[in-house]
Amino acid sequence: MTPRRPAPAALALTTTLAVVLLAACSGPGSEPSPGPASSTAQGSPAPSPSSAAPSTTPSPTPSTTPSPTPERPDDVLAGWSLEQKVGQLLMVGVSVSDPAAVSAESIRDKHVGNVFLHGRSTAGVDATRELVDGYTSLVSRRTTHGTPLLVATDQEGGLVQVLRGPGFSEIPKATEQATWKPATLQRRAQGWGDELAAAGVNLNLAPVMDLVDEDDAADNPPIGYFGRNYGFSPSTVVRSANAFGAGQRAAGVEPVIKHFPGLGRVTENTDTDARVTDDVTTRDDASVRVFARGIDAGARYVMMSSAVYDRIDPDTPAVFSPVVVGDVLRGDLGFDGVVMTDDVSAAAQVQDRSPGERAVDAVDAGVDLVLASADPSVAPAMADALVAKARQDPAFAEKVDASARRVLAAKAASAG
Repeated sequence: MTPRRPAPAALALTTTLAVVLLAACSGPGSEPSPGPASSTAQGSPAPSPSSAAPSTTPSPTPSTTPSPTPERPDDVLAGWSLEQKVGQLLMVGVSVSDPAAVSAESIRDKHVGNVFLHGRSTAGVDATRELVDGYTSLVSRRTTHGTPLLVATDQEGGLVQVLRGPGFSEIPKATEQATWKPATLQRRAQGWGDELAAAGVNLNLAPVMDLVDEDDAADNPPIGYFGRNYGFSPSTVVRSANAFGAGQRAAGVEPVIKHFPGLGRVTENTDTDARVTDDVTTRDDASVRVFARGIDAGARYVMMSSAVYDRIDPDTPAVFSPVVVGDVLRGDLGFDGVVMTDDVSAAAQVQDRSPGERAVDAVDAGVDLVLASADPSVAPAMADALVAKARQDPAFAEKVDASARRVLAAKAASAG
């Protein structure tokens, strides 16, 4: 997400501080721009990611629990332990400037099946690939049932660009991209996708499809203030975001459209503020319909906002809301792909729940993939909570299976 808009006296520092405060993916969890707990200042040299690649020395094999639900022999989940299934529902953060051992341990010991590169690096494609290879080498029958990792990052452009340096282009912010013809944007986005693919990244938490009101853009900290929006009308958002997504997909990198049902009208940042609320957006709003157009264009992944939407479900943040996830996104829009959270490890908006509750509440609402990027140390607690809930609640265990199948199907479709 992004920081609060600075006061006029601090405007001279906006560019530098923005890189330190912008939140990841949605701004929030995916660490797109400077995230509160993660980023290196843009333009300052970052240590080579390869210097801290995880050791691949096997650790003691943890005990695993047979799946509580029987599968058919031809079921894609046949032979998977419950812990391995749960691992497919988690994505753990890996700092590109200071990788933490906890992320590798989460793969080895908790079977986490996906990683997110966050922070800021100027080390370039080759060093990033070396870092990624250190994590993908942990894949085995014991850890992820042999299933490859989703390797994600935030490469939107402008202030929200995790990876820079030799081999990576400087990507302009979305408001500039929106001035290009769709064919031009698609071609350039494919080139940016080729760079990510060369670095081992196969999932980009972009493009932003949040609809921002032009008159209030400067007062919209997560999106409008930093020019992360593709213009100000539904038509420009749809045209440009779909062109960006098509280019990435052509390069073998899956795009993630975000942040459903839209962060373009909030006046605070869910990364740094609690009780962030949108009191404008409705279930059939234009803000929602732009996501429908993104889904129609082939999006396989949608990221949820963690704001509360008073006119849709006033009681629960969207990421934990069965109404927003199940009734609106799955029901009204007919989306049957992977639904993921923004960062729910460190965002202020979700701190009223424990890490385990955040993971359980998201999956219970219909989310498939839980992102713990800014504070990867909470991923083990999330895994344990999901396993415990599935063991004691057969209905929840079925939701775990359904989400694991959707993640595996999306991985297979991308690989194919």
